[in-house]
Amino acid sequence: MVTLVLVRHAKSDWGTPGVSDHERPLNERGRRDAPLMAAALAETGIRPDRLLSSTALRARTTAESFAATLGVPLETMPELYGASVPELWAAATAAGGRSVLIVAHDPGLSELASVLAGRPVAMTTCAVATFPIPGDRWPAMPPVVDEWGIETPR
Repeated sequence: MVTLVLVRHAKSDWGTPGVSDHERPLNERGRRDAPLMAAALAETGIRPDRLLSSTALRARTTAESFAATLGVPLETMPELYGASVPELWAAATAAGGRSVLIVAHDPGLSELASVLAGRPVAMTTCAVATFPIPGDRWPAMPPVVDEWGIETPR
């Protein structure tokens, strides 16, 4: 089995004038929530082989909390900023690990989580979703799971 963990960046600060979207920092709530959610994931025993993050400041800062808590090196990838479902899936499958954690943005994360869950999923700020995927290797396309948890081929 391979495992994909999706994390949406923590709550960002919209109140800093003149700051680009890419350089928007976390707000107080985001700085509080990121380490709490990282600790909650660590309690599950999940330790990803690879931790990939968007280069946006809010995602990188969130990912740094997960990297420190989980003891996993952080890798930033510009292509995860605003990534679509195919781009997110390509990053996960190319990472080479059996367990990959991706910190990125919506709408791509919610869309990928929805495909994998087989139902609508809203990845709110600092949400964590874990998807065990049957098989020894990453499939070329994300598996589609129906409402009963049955994987269907594409």
